[in-house]
Amino acid sequence: MKDRIFFDTNILVYYFQSKDEPRKSKAIKLIHQNFSRITISVQVLGELFNVLKKKGNEHSKCASIVKACMRDFRTFDIQTNHVALALKINQKYSFSYFDSLIIASALEADCKTLYTEDLQHNQLIENRLRIINPFID
Repeated sequence: MKDRIFFDTNILVYYFQSKDEPRKSKAIKLIHQNFSRITISVQVLGELFNVLKKKGNEHSKCASIVKACMRDFRTFDIQTNHVALALKINQKYSFSYFDSLIIASALEADCKTLYTEDLQHNQLIENRLRIINPFID
């Protein structure tokens, strides 16, 4: 089995957006190529719902998308020990708390790669997790 990968919210937002743009195409390709390896967290689910709703989508559409993600992707539940790890990552790397929680979830879910456009491309965290921005050409 190939290594697990973790998706930050922005990858899914581009995937589900109605506007056709290069980032949407890249998100579609990334998801289709890695479908069985994808892990997300409950934080990502909540953020996805919130962003889609803010973009003017109906509640039922947003809820349907979140439920599909819950069904299709491995979902990581956040526990108090993951919050403690996020606090350590926050202090060590100076990421925002919520980015630190995404990183902590990816680490605890045993993922080798975190796909996001929000952090430093190609950075290695704790010698275990590589951050990749899939939208860099």
